[in-house]
Amino acid sequence: MARFLYILLAILLFGVLIAIHEFGHFFTAKLLGVKVNEFAIGMGPALWSRRKGETLYSLRAFPIGGYCDLEGQDEDTGDAGSFIRQAGWKKTIILCAGSFMNFLLGLAITVALFLGVSQARVPVITQFADGFQHEGADGLMLGDRIVSVDGHGIWLYADVQTYLSRNDGSGLDLVVERDGERIALNDFPMGRYDYEFENGRYHGFGLIFGQVDELSIPERIGQGAAQTFDFVRIVWMSLGDLVTGRVAVSELSGVIGVVDVVSEVGTQSETVAMGVQNVFYFMALIAVNLAVMNMLPIPALDGGRIFFVLLNGVIYAVSRRRIPEKYEGYVHAGAFVVLLVLMAVVALHDVWNIFA
Repeated sequence: MARFLYILLAILLFGVLIAIHEFGHFFTAKLLGVKVNEFAIGMGPALWSRRKGETLYSLRAFPIGGYCDLEGQDEDTGDAGSFIRQAGWKKTIILCAGSFMNFLLGLAITVALFLGVSQARVPVITQFADGFQHEGADGLMLGDRIVSVDGHGIWLYADVQTYLSRNDGSGLDLVVERDGERIALNDFPMGRYDYEFENGRYHGFGLIFGQVDELSIPERIGQGAAQTFDFVRIVWMSLGDLVTGRVAVSELSGVIGVVDVVSEVGTQSETVAMGVQNVFYFMALIAVNLAVMNMLPIPALDGGRIFFVLLNGVIYAVSRRRIPEKYEGYVHAGAFVVLLVLMAVVALHDVWNIFA
């Protein structure tokens, strides 16, 4: 029963993510004078609808998203208020607004969760494992604060684990803060070894971070914001891993897989309150993921449409011509079909993983 409730919560949250995305398009379109034919919350048959001015507002049966129908988004309908007739800067703002709202939602959720955190571990070395070989003035010392690992800024303690774990052990580029001074340790020969701890053997770098600081309200807000921008870095790292082959395409998950993971996160939590918090934390990551992914210059996504806006601007500046709307429409339509096929394949893979 609990698992079903977490699945339902995850589906509803997905619907909120999509609806808030569409609201970003709707709000900026209205603000900039672009005609909106319909703004809907939910999908499927309409349960309620009301027309106000030029726009039909509707509430639909299935709470799995929503949509914003802009006049002339893909072709010129002859209406002066159509999207396609707007200046490039207006189009760009409207197209970016959906992802901005997703990011803003992720930020709001994460900051709200961190407001309940009174303490946080900090990336300050408080102890070395027995046998650690690189302690000293030319290496690492107790009290050193890790500032960056391999060029990645350490904003939170969790960042240390994230970026150390990505190193192959051949050497690290570290920046530490010691007595108010930043010290660079380039190509630092610190690999993973087996170390003995009180609770058993540990294979790692031999650093222990035991300092925990009390957080003021502004510091909690700052940590929530830092975690949100960390989500952005995680998404970019994942994309890079996918391109380089570090992560296999078969490891991709779609909505079904994510909902399954979210339900597991909830049911495996110690209490219902912790389960709900963990689900919201995970959904904040998904919100930021959607914001970043939707800005990729891929046709059919908002980022792809922005790419065409910029491309048209360059072509018009050079030749006083633009790409015909129908050809751009063909590109977006073709890409949309490809995305649907990919989503279907990933969904089948998710189902197979769940039942296998």
